[in-house]
Amino acid sequence: MRHILALIFALLPLMALAQQQENWEDRAMFHGSGSGPTLRILSSTDRSFFAPIITSFLAQRPDLSIEYLVSGTAGIDRIFREDPSGFDLVISSAMDLQFKLTNDGHALAIEGVTTPDWAQWRHSLFGFTTEPAAIVIRRADFAGHSLPQTRQDLIKALRARPEVFRNRLGTYDIRQSGLGYLFATQDARASETYWRLMEVMGSLGTRLYCCSGDMITDLQKGELAVAYNVLGSYASARAKDSEELAIILPADFPITMMRSGFVSAQTKQPKHARDFIRHLLKVQSTPVDPGIFPLPPLIPALDPRPQSAIGLGPALMTYLDTLKRRTFLQEWTSAIIQ
Repeated sequence: MRHILALIFALLPLMALAQQQENWEDRAMFHGSGSGPTLRILSSTDRSFFAPIITSFLAQRPDLSIEYLVSGTAGIDRIFREDPSGFDLVISSAMDLQFKLTNDGHALAIEGVTTPDWAQWRHSLFGFTTEPAAIVIRRADFAGHSLPQTRQDLIKALRARPEVFRNRLGTYDIRQSGLGYLFATQDARASETYWRLMEVMGSLGTRLYCCSGDMITDLQKGELAVAYNVLGSYASARAKDSEELAIILPADFPITMMRSGFVSAQTKQPKHARDFIRHLLKVQSTPVDPGIFPLPPLIPALDPRPQSAIGLGPALMTYLDTLKRRTFLQEWTSAIIQ
């Protein structure tokens, strides 16, 4: 019996490692020219968007290497809480979950960083992009018809031609996506028509997705006609060489989030991790060629916060309350899954 127990305990770390490896949507090593330490970045951002930032940092710090690990926004929160010492930096588009991690003491303070007050929280959590939630449509399905400019316009379009849109609408599955949940809760707070739109979409058999990339792919394949609350930066990157997609920022009230990052309070490389955050903020606050740095920049420090931007503050945790979250998800499920 002792030998069996010893074998089980010996295998537990390997089982945990295997389980963690299954979480990665992507995993890549960026090697410096030296044999120095490796920074581990846990991120929800596609590697293609973040690779230029990493390579420009390593060009200045060739002694370092970086391991870049990609997971969904909800997965990031879970993975990091299970092993906060296993990662040096955390990058995510789910502002509310990032704020909660910071508020729970998981982020290291970085002094002397120049960034707008509205784009940082207690010198520990830093926004570095401004990215809107967009309605993305397939132009062919609106040929001869006006493109919707507001949520109410979209409702009218869906009701007028249900045969075109049935089973060809997409949005985030907010039960699984942290960013999707953030967009939905902010949308519901800002727009009185959100719930009516969800009911109409639900009646037409809306398809639910984990991430923006999959929705955009299905739009391009013609499997979807409309995708709602897609991450605008991803849509723009995919649509720039094609006219088949139209990206609409709702005129009634756009929702803009900030992708944010922090240094783990338990990082083994605090100096290097802080340097990476400083480099990230410098890159994202300086006008650059979008072909080199494809992520949308943060609005420069001298400009006021955009009206539509979700702020980094305690209000982000409102819908993370267990009861409020359960109630919101119940209402959303009743509307969208019919």
